[in-house]
Amino acid sequence: MDFIASGKSCLEWQGDCLVVGLLEESLPLTGVLSDLNDQVGGLLQMLIEEEAFKGKAGSTAVTRLGPDSDIKKMGVVGLGSSDSMGLESLRKGAATAARLAQKAKCPVLGMSFPVWNNNPTLTAQALAEGATLALNQDNRFKSELETEKTALSAIHLLSFEGQEPAITAAQTVCDGVILARELVSAPPNVVTPEKLADTAAEIARDHGLQLEILERADCEALGMGAYLGVAQASDLPPKFIHLTYAPENPKRKLAIIGKGLTFDSGGLNLKPSGSGIEMMKIDMGGAAAVLGAAKAIAQLKPDVEVHFISAAAENMVSGHAMRPGDILTAGNGKTIEVNNTDAEGRLTLADALVFADKLGVDAMIDLATLTGACIVALGDDIAALFSPNEQLAQSLSAAADLSGEKLWRMPMEEKYFEGLKSVVADMKNTGPRAGGSITAALFLKQFVKETPWAHIDLAGPVWTDKEEGYNSAGATGYGVRMLVQWIQGEN
Repeated sequence: MDFIASGKSCLEWQGDCLVVGLLEESLPLTGVLSDLNDQVGGLLQMLIEEEAFKGKAGSTAVTRLGPDSDIKKMGVVGLGSSDSMGLESLRKGAATAARLAQKAKCPVLGMSFPVWNNNPTLTAQALAEGATLALNQDNRFKSELETEKTALSAIHLLSFEGQEPAITAAQTVCDGVILARELVSAPPNVVTPEKLADTAAEIARDHGLQLEILERADCEALGMGAYLGVAQASDLPPKFIHLTYAPENPKRKLAIIGKGLTFDSGGLNLKPSGSGIEMMKIDMGGAAAVLGAAKAIAQLKPDVEVHFISAAAENMVSGHAMRPGDILTAGNGKTIEVNNTDAEGRLTLADALVFADKLGVDAMIDLATLTGACIVALGDDIAALFSPNEQLAQSLSAAADLSGEKLWRMPMEEKYFEGLKSVVADMKNTGPRAGGSITAALFLKQFVKETPWAHIDLAGPVWTDKEEGYNSAGATGYGVRMLVQWIQGEN
């Protein structure tokens, strides 16, 4: 699908379907909108009245125009009130407009939307992101597809002349989001640790990044006992992925670590029926976000060195599996009593954090589908942010605000670490049920020395069961846009 940054207004444009984004305050129609209504013989006002359209966010109405009109169909999309309108409102509005045109079988769509905060560049990027992600459908594993007789082939962003770079940036970021979606959506017999490593190799080859894949023996030499303890039951070998984007004379050096459990059975603490075990393909959502961000950053080329890391593995059951009661030694020498083999992600992240901490970066963050407790606390739409570093927490929150991915900072109550203390080792891998996402973050903190660090638990928003905004049912690609925004903000 093509995007055109058009210099034409809604009064000048001609095509299959014109969709106008309307704020609640846009009614009754005035100015250009009143002129547009006159131009179409009052049909815009008639549509608004007949559908009782009030401009509420997400609301729509569409009508066919007369045979002599230069526009075949016209639609309106509600954007809510002007006080609450932001870039995310525009992304969702563009998504709604694109789906409306697709459903109306219009190959060419003209979108006329207001500009956010007098910033046409960010507005154009948000509109292109929303439409692109809304139209993305992952049908790779369906044998028969219902093909649209008329597919949407072009979208004209009206009154956004000269914003081609913003559209290109949006498409680049969306390529990363779609990669993350496809990795998370794919079944675990397709996306294995080796597949994640192969994906990293493709990104490195296509975009000139550096790649290091540590095999089991390499990880043993580095003392990664926590990571290898998780991986030891699977017939599939672990793959420790280290992908680096390294421009000349970077202003900053960052590391991003993604949990890469391509399937989580729970180990000997086997997940029971009804626990969602069939969805444990999503347990590499952090790694998928990291690889998606790597693909985008490699093309956007900010003046920042970034290390993209994932300790990829499966958590399976066999005679070689780690047992409850086993003691593992991480790469920094700390010992961990395994009291629950289903709390495996934090064990892989422990060694990944130790590895990243030795790279001499200015800041590092990890992303993981880590705890069900986070979903209990924040629901399915919001990820949790944990960080002892105020500046890093604020920069990530600001990036999330711009990307539209919901993020809420949670406390790191040091007292709760008491629940992780072990009689026989330095710590246990789980604590009491209460405050489970907090104790998980406190566990990870033990494997970071002095590097500013943040942990993002994205267990909720990595997947959606129903279409919402620019997300179709399935994997959302959560985190990619926020990571790209954060990295570019560190430029």
